[in-house]
Amino acid sequence: MASSKNSLLVGAAGLVVGAGIGYAAACMMGEKKDEKKKKASATCPATEWPQGKPVYTASYPAYDLADQDASFMRVGDMLIEEILSELPRGYEMPPREVKWIEEMLHYNVKGGKMNRGKMVVASMIELAKHQGIELSPTDISKYAVLGWCVEWMQAWLLMADDVMDDSQTRRGHPCWYKLDKVQKIAINDAFTVEMLVFKLLKRHFGQETYYLQLLDLFLETTFQTECGQLLDTLCMNLTVEDFSVERWTLIVKYKTAFYSFYASVAMAMVVFGVEDREAYDAAREVLMVMGIYFQAQDDFLDCYGTPEQIGKIGTDIQDKKCGWLFCQAYHHIASPEQKAVLKENYGYWDDAKVEVVKQLTAIW
Repeated sequence: MASSKNSLLVGAAGLVVGAGIGYAAACMMGEKKDEKKKKASATCPATEWPQGKPVYTASYPAYDLADQDASFMRVGDMLIEEILSELPRGYEMPPREVKWIEEMLHYNVKGGKMNRGKMVVASMIELAKHQGIELSPTDISKYAVLGWCVEWMQAWLLMADDVMDDSQTRRGHPCWYKLDKVQKIAINDAFTVEMLVFKLLKRHFGQETYYLQLLDLFLETTFQTECGQLLDTLCMNLTVEDFSVERWTLIVKYKTAFYSFYASVAMAMVVFGVEDREAYDAAREVLMVMGIYFQAQDDFLDCYGTPEQIGKIGTDIQDKKCGWLFCQAYHHIASPEQKAVLKENYGYWDDAKVEVVKQLTAIW
C-alpha cells in the first residue's frame, strides 16, 4: 500500500499532462516559442534595507536527469546556504540564531520522499516538451527551486500540524517540537519556514514576468490548506455522528489535494505562460480526485502502517480525526451495536481503546 501511494504521487504529473497540461499546450500552439522572456520590475524601496537588497540568484548547478534525487537535493542544499548567508547581513541575525535556523531547516525540510517537489520538476519537463522548448540542465535546477518551495511549505505545515495533533514522530525521528530544546519554539519556527518560502520565490523569480502569479498561487494555496486544517482541527468539538464522508472529502480536498497535487502542476502552467482558465480547471478536476484518493490511502496507513513504513506513529484514532476509515465504517458498514463500540472507544489516548477500534475496522 505504501509503495502504491508513492507511485500515485510520483506519477501524477505524467497523468495530468493528458488532462490539464495537454489541454494547456494545445491552447498555446499558436504562441511564439522563441520569444525572449521579459523581466518584471521587482523594485520595492520600502524593503530595500539594508543596502544590497533584494538579492537574486544568477547561477544554478546542472541538473542531472540520470540522477534526479541527488540533483534535487543539491538544489535544496544550495537554498539553505543562500538563506544562511543572507540572515546576518540582511537581518542582523547573530551566529547562535543562524545556527538554529540551519539545524531547524535540515531537520524539517529534508528527510521525506520529496515526491511533491519532484512532481514540480516533472511537470516543468513535460510542459516544456509539449511546447517544443528544450530546457537546459540549469533551467531545470532553477525550476527545481519551485519544487523546494512546495517541500518547505509542506515542512512548515507538518511542523505546526504535529504540535496541534500531539504527534510523536515524523519521518522516522521525534517531531521537532518534541525535542527538549525546542518545544513551543517550534511554532515560531513553522512561521519562519512559511515566510522563507516567499523569500525563495522572490530571490529566484522576483524578476520574472510571472512572479506575481506564482506569489498569488502560493498565497491562495496556503490559505486553502489552512482552511482544510480548520475543518480538521474543529473536529475535536464535534461528535462522531458529524464525521461524514462528505465532511472528510471537504477536509482532504483543502488540507491535502490543493498543495500536494494541484499546486505542483499549476506552477508549471504559470511558468510556461498558460492563461486559459479552462486549462487550469481541467487540471484541477483530475488532481482533486487524485489528492482525495491519496489521502484515503494515507488514512489507511495511519491506522495499519508501521512506523518503518510511514515514518511516524499514526495517531488519527487517538486524535479523533474525521478519517476515511472511521467515516466509512460508522456511516456505511457498522451495525448499531458496532457503532456504539466505536463511539465508546474512538478519540482516546488509551492503547486498549485504540486496539478495539483497529480490530473492529479491520474486519471490514
